[in-house]
Amino acid sequence: MYIDTATLSPEQTYKLMTGIVVPRPIAWITTRSESGVINVAPFSCYTIVSNKPPMIGVNIGRKAGVRKDTGKNIHDSKEFVVNIASEDLLLPLHQSAIEYDSDVSEVEVLGLETLPTHTINVPRLKAVPVSMECRLHSITPYGETGAEFYVGEVMAIHVRDTLIHDGKIETTDLRPICRLGGPNYAEMGKVITMQRIHQTEKTVINDKEET
Repeated sequence: MYIDTATLSPEQTYKLMTGIVVPRPIAWITTRSESGVINVAPFSCYTIVSNKPPMIGVNIGRKAGVRKDTGKNIHDSKEFVVNIASEDLLLPLHQSAIEYDSDVSEVEVLGLETLPTHTINVPRLKAVPVSMECRLHSITPYGETGAEFYVGEVMAIHVRDTLIHDGKIETTDLRPICRLGGPNYAEMGKVITMQRIHQTEKTVINDKEET
């Protein structure tokens, strides 16, 4: 099947792309509104942007041209927390995608406990194995629907003690949730470990050796 993307509506494109770009990690983001309401919502278009300083980026769309609560709160406060949910938190994570009025706290509705952070004024979720305290670095708009890419500098990371081994996260113990197309998620399946590739000072490009 050949698909001319110029003929697709934003909704049709979204359905296709979210089924193609899989699996996607989920950023379960907590924010605080100007009136103090704590919001939590999941976003599956996020990635690492930099490791020095550590930075992550997340794409947040708009609803009928208006920023969603998460986007508005980050825009106003310049702070947010990316929480990483484990498999046992799938139900509240999924339910937090429900769109409530801006004066309603999903944290309270879902009965989620929070803990204070060290570098920002936004709480983190107590039940998750990993949380990252972020300060807004930049917001870049993309496309015709008002979607924006939010980049935050990671100021501090909270990791459950049992997850760290030699400075690395044991992913199988983390048991992260990933997003597929539609209301579908996946858990950690079989992990395949390959031989580590050791980089050298020489690289072969177009059959020519360069150093």
